[in-house]
Amino acid sequence: MAKKNYTGVVYSTDPDFQYQQDGGNSSATLPPPQQNLKIYLDRKSGGKLVTRINGFIGASADLELIGKKLKSKCGVGGSVKDGEILIQGDFRDKALTILQADGFKAKKAGG
Repeated sequence: MAKKNYTGVVYSTDPDFQYQQDGGNSSATLPPPQQNLKIYLDRKSGGKLVTRINGFIGASADLELIGKKLKSKCGVGGSVKDGEILIQGDFRDKALTILQADGFKAKKAGG
């Protein structure tokens, strides 16, 4: 179910008042060659290594599909939140190969 985002007025005494919805919720996903994905290696809480992929522009459902594919190809767990894909472990090279095979512009970033 789609979440409705109302902005501005919380309450109005005007009987003819109509709430305005935010229309920018369904952002169009750019095609893979126009995406600039960056692949980082981070340490999350507990000092565990995590491969972080960000820079995706588009719908969160499409990002979820890419995350699911990467997690299954790498054979590990992970998550997709805040516009980033997190994969447990150091899988920068494998993620780079998979993303480039799908036509994405991706590169390693950070140290």
